[in-house]
Amino acid sequence: MGLQDTARFAKRAVRAIRRQELWQGAQIKCPRMKLGRESACWCVCPAELSAASVVYSFGVGEDISFDLALIDRFGLRVEAFDPTPRSIEWLQNQTLPAEFVFHAYGVAEFDGNCAFVPPANPAHVSHSIVARPASRPAIEVPVHRLGTILKMLGHEQIDLLKMDIEGAEYGVLADMLACGIPVKQLLVEFHHRWPQLGIERTREAIRALNEAGYRIFSVSPSGEEYGFLMLPDT
Repeated sequence: MGLQDTARFAKRAVRAIRRQELWQGAQIKCPRMKLGRESACWCVCPAELSAASVVYSFGVGEDISFDLALIDRFGLRVEAFDPTPRSIEWLQNQTLPAEFVFHAYGVAEFDGNCAFVPPANPAHVSHSIVARPASRPAIEVPVHRLGTILKMLGHEQIDLLKMDIEGAEYGVLADMLACGIPVKQLLVEFHHRWPQLGIERTREAIRALNEAGYRIFSVSPSGEEYGFLMLPDT
């Protein structure tokens, strides 16, 4: 564990003592591989991935190092999503491989348009569906349910689903489970550190995923990024 990971782990421990953080560890073991730059790093189970894998990456912002690493390592195609204008503009100025396919809409528990609240810090890119203090007005962006997106793109299942969607993950996960959408490997950043959400939302989400057959194979040192695998024959 590097110095940055050690610091994140220590901060997580303090928050757990204050009951502001879960103290949740991995539930199963599997081969693991970290991909992406430090600021956008995710842990995957490589045994579950191949060039034929269907990969959805929600919330790409201005760092697609994880997506590009997946493409480089496995030769697969990444369906990437982000409705944030700044992210769209940034991607338009990048040289992207053909295997990186971008969609300028987001995911939610409903189809339509929704208000995206800008971050408090103008230097940050990530907007959120969660109401929170902001110095700038919200913007309207298009969103679709996960099941709607599968139909639009002609997929029947998802081999790897990554979500960094700024608090909308709870509704999307509930909708995914309610609809029985088959996802083999799930990577999600939980935003329970936000006072508008809280750790109980993440605790409930993990419980629901466990009941549906998912088990945790990875938890980041910060305790925010989780990796789940669907158990076979579930």
